[in-house]
Amino acid sequence: MTAQAVRTGVWFIGARGSVATTATAGCAAIAAGLHPATGMVTETPAFADSGLPPLTSLVFGGHDTLDCPLPKRAEALAAGGVLPHGLPSAVRAELASADAEIRTGGPQPGDTRTDEELITAFAADLDDFARRHALARTVVVNVASTEPAPGDDDTRLPASSLYAAAALRAGCPYVNFTPSTGLHSPRLQDAARSCGLPHAGRDGKTGQTLLRSVLAPMFVQRALPVRAWSGTNLLGGGDGAALADPAAAAAKNAGKARVLADTLGTAPEGEVHIDDVPAMGDWKTAWDHVAFDGFLGSRMILQTIWQGCDSALAAPLVLDLARLLARAHETGLTGPRPELGFYFKDPDGGPAGLSEQYAALLGFGECLRDGR
Repeated sequence: MTAQAVRTGVWFIGARGSVATTATAGCAAIAAGLHPATGMVTETPAFADSGLPPLTSLVFGGHDTLDCPLPKRAEALAAGGVLPHGLPSAVRAELASADAEIRTGGPQPGDTRTDEELITAFAADLDDFARRHALARTVVVNVASTEPAPGDDDTRLPASSLYAAAALRAGCPYVNFTPSTGLHSPRLQDAARSCGLPHAGRDGKTGQTLLRSVLAPMFVQRALPVRAWSGTNLLGGGDGAALADPAAAAAKNAGKARVLADTLGTAPEGEVHIDDVPAMGDWKTAWDHVAFDGFLGSRMILQTIWQGCDSALAAPLVLDLARLLARAHETGLTGPRPELGFYFKDPDGGPAGLSEQYAALLGFGECLRDGR
């Protein structure tokens, strides 16, 4: 297979959701020269010679339990201002091709298949996808809605772990861009250690937590004690509906709190509240209130407001991760990749501050360039 013919699969869990649709449409738009690769770190000069698969070589597919076709989903996102006006029409053929590769996920209500049967079925979908498209490799990326953390007495694997297990069985590198369990299930630890595949995650760092990972080191480095750090998120869309479940919200907030605890050395007072506001659609407002001490005990306050679209923030990171894991697999790297902590609230080790994480990512790019 020549270098020109090598193609890489990107298999989204939640393939008809906002993030996957935005990433699929965005990749097509960038590859066609319709839009710049804004937000894609892997398209900066630092990664020009790292051997990453070109965006033109990516083939998309995935699992989902929804049946709304990708072209129609993209039109809805454009109507909400997430995608540029006219883009769904411009990349309709690419969206339709990706939609044809989406398989029914699960378990659906009433599904009587065992965990083993579901894993086998999902892995077969991946094998079929790779075979039909003659793919060199496929990276599985979980961008589905956040699921509640499993209870101690749960006898079944959560859906995210079923997909993760299927990825390992099919020999696919795996990214968990959600707070869901995925490979973190105790029942998958042996398989994750022995699979010989690179994997990364969990929970993408796109907005509020990205800002926290920048600000928290500032307080530490300037010796300013943080007394309390509180936050509120207002969001709609599928994420808002999913996070209206207190158990799912708790799973999401765990990553936000972890960034502060890892950087500050202890978790400050305060909580993060997530409110579902359907009228906001795919847009989100995140507000933080930080109380800290200054010289001679003076009480000070820092407040921040972040307003943006999570799908547009997440999509370039998802494309980055798919390319980085594909190249890591090509060079023979295995296991958790702490060098990719730049992208996650709950990384696989490595430093907590964004600056240090970025330095580690650049070093990873050099390793990929050298093929080691």
